[in-house]
Amino acid sequence: MSDVDPLDPHHDGSPLYCPAQAPALGDLVPLRVRVPHGADGTPAARHVVLRSVRDGEPAIREAEVESTDEAGSWWRVDLEVANPLTSYRFLIDGPHGDYRWLTGSGVHRRDVTDAGDFKVSTEHRLPDWTTDQVGYQVFPDRFARSETGAPVPDWAQPADWDDPVVHRGPDVPIQWYGGTLDGISEHLDHLDGLGATLLYLTPVFEARSTHRYDAVSFDHVDPLLGGDAALSRLIDAAHARGIRVIGDLTTNHTGEHHPWFEKALVDPASEERGFYRIDDDGRYASWLDIASLPKLDHSSPELARRLYDGADSVVARWLREGLDGWRIDVANMTGRLGPDDLAHRVARTVRRTITAIRPDGWLLAEHGHDASLDLGGDGWHGTMDYAGFTRPLWSWLNGGAQDGPGIPHGLPWLGLPVDVPVRPGEVTVRTMREVHGAMPWRSMVGSTMHLDSHDVPRFRTVTGGGVDGWIDTAGVGRERHLVGLAMQMTMPGVPVVFAGDELGLTGLDGEHARTPFPWHRRDEWDQPTHAAYRDWIRRRRDHIALRRGGLRWLHAGADSLTYLREHPDETVLVHVARAGHAPPRIPAPALGPGDVALAPLTGAVARVTDGQVVLPTDGPAAHAWVLDRT
Repeated sequence: MSDVDPLDPHHDGSPLYCPAQAPALGDLVPLRVRVPHGADGTPAARHVVLRSVRDGEPAIREAEVESTDEAGSWWRVDLEVANPLTSYRFLIDGPHGDYRWLTGSGVHRRDVTDAGDFKVSTEHRLPDWTTDQVGYQVFPDRFARSETGAPVPDWAQPADWDDPVVHRGPDVPIQWYGGTLDGISEHLDHLDGLGATLLYLTPVFEARSTHRYDAVSFDHVDPLLGGDAALSRLIDAAHARGIRVIGDLTTNHTGEHHPWFEKALVDPASEERGFYRIDDDGRYASWLDIASLPKLDHSSPELARRLYDGADSVVARWLREGLDGWRIDVANMTGRLGPDDLAHRVARTVRRTITAIRPDGWLLAEHGHDASLDLGGDGWHGTMDYAGFTRPLWSWLNGGAQDGPGIPHGLPWLGLPVDVPVRPGEVTVRTMREVHGAMPWRSMVGSTMHLDSHDVPRFRTVTGGGVDGWIDTAGVGRERHLVGLAMQMTMPGVPVVFAGDELGLTGLDGEHARTPFPWHRRDEWDQPTHAAYRDWIRRRRDHIALRRGGLRWLHAGADSLTYLREHPDETVLVHVARAGHAPPRIPAPALGPGDVALAPLTGAVARVTDGQVVLPTDGPAAHAWVLDRT
C-alpha cells in the first residue's frame, strides 16, 4: 500500500510554507500548512496544532485558519525559534476525533519518533546562489589534454586517450591519460552549451595517483595538470562565463609521501607527529587500512591551523585564489577514530573559515549513507545525497545490467555484497521521505543530487545500457536513464552531472566510469541523450519552482511517481514512469482551488476532467506541466 495520499495535509521548508528562510534565534517564524478537503469536499481538519521542542520540552501552539477555498484550507501558526536547531511537527485533528501527525517524513496515523520532525536552523545559512545551480563534475585526468611541459613522473603509466580504462588491480590509480586544467578551460563551451553553472573538480593538488586523493602537497596544484597558474586561468575563464568552481579537499588523510607524514615518521618530537596516529613501533592509522593514506588526527591545533582553521589555512588560501567553495572528501570519517569523534568540530571550523574568507562560500560533504546526524546546520551545508536520491532512484530504475566480465548477475549495490535491487515506486518514495525528513530542509536543498559520480557505476549501466565502459550507442538503457535525468532536474537539491553522462557513457564501477571524454569521436555520442540533457537543464533554469519550490507527493505507484514543485510564483506538476502503468487517480482539489489548466513543459497532454487529473500512462517516460489557474 502506498504511503502517498494526494489529499494529505502538507508542509515543507520551502518559501510557500516557510517564508522565513534564514531565521535568527528568538524569531517568530510564520509557518503554513495546506489541508485539502476530504474526498467528499468537507474540511479534513477541526484543529491544526504546532508541536515544537523548546529546550528539550514539547511546546504546543494552536494554528489558525488563514484562508479557505473550495479545495481546502491554509492554516498559519508562528514557530518560536528557541534553539539553534528547533524541531517541530503538526497534529492534524480530523472531523471524527482521529488525528494524524504531519512530519518531514510524511503523514502518520500513529505516534512516531521525533527523528523525522521538521527542523529549522539559525546557523545553516545556505548561500543563496546554490539552489539555482546545475553542477558538472570533472575528473581532471580524463577530461581533455593540453601541453604542460611537465615530465612524466616515475609512478605514472601513460595511456593513449582511447585505451581501455584499467579498473581492477594495482595499476588503477596510476594509469595516466594526461588531462589538464587548461584542457578543461578550452572546453568550457561544452558546459555552457549544456547549461551547467557550476564546475566541481575532483582533487587538483600534487599527488602520486591520477585520482589525487593521496595528496603530497596542499600548497601546489599538480604540475601534470598545469600547476597553480592553470587553476587560476580555469577559475577566471569559468567565472567569465558565469560558472562557479568548487574544489575537492581531503581532510581525513594525506598521501604517505606528504612532507607532513614523512617528517612525522622520522621525528617523534615534531609538530607533524601530532597530525597522525603513529604508534611507537611505527604502525599508524590509515583510511580503511590502506597504508598509502595515513589518517589525520584532528586533535592537533597545529594541523587545524595549517589545513582549515583561519586565514593562513589551505581552505582559506584557495578560496582567496577564486574557488567558490569546497567539497570535503570522506567528510563522514573526518575526525572520527575509535573513541574520538571530532567530526562536528572540524565541520564547524571549516565553515567558520569559509565564511570569514568568502561569506557566500558553499561547503559540501561527501557522505555515502545517512548523513542526517551531521547536518544540524552549523557545519556542512549539505551532502552528496546518495542515501536520499541516488540509492532509491537506482533501485527504481534498475534496468538489469547486461552480463559481462566480472558481472555475471548484476551490479554491486553501492558497497553491499548484493546486486542492485529492483523496487517499486512506493518504496522509492518512502526511502526519500525518511532520509530527507531527518535533516533540515535547507540541508536537503543544499545537497547535491547524483545519478552517478566518479566513485560508482555509470547510471547508464544501471538502467541497462551495457558494461563495456563506452557509449551506449544502441540506446538500450536510454529511456530509463532519461527518466532519472528528469527526476534529477525536477527535484529539490543541486543536480550534478558527471562528465560523460550526457553522452550515454557506461561503466560497471567507479574506476571503470572514469572513461576519457571522447571529444574526437563526436559521431559516436548518443545524440538523443545529449539533447535531453540540454533540454532538462534549460527547463530547470527557466522555472523557479524546479529550483526553489517545495515538494509535495501526489502519487506513488509501482511504476509511476507524481509530484508537485510549489513556489509562490509558480507550480509545476511532474509525472515520471519506468513502464506503462494504470492511470493514477488524483483528485483535482489536490492541485488547489479554481479551474486549473496544465500547460505542457514536456511530454504528453494532461487535463483535469470530472474532478480528476488525467495523466499519461506510457513509460518509460517523463512529463511536466505548469499549472495555469484561471
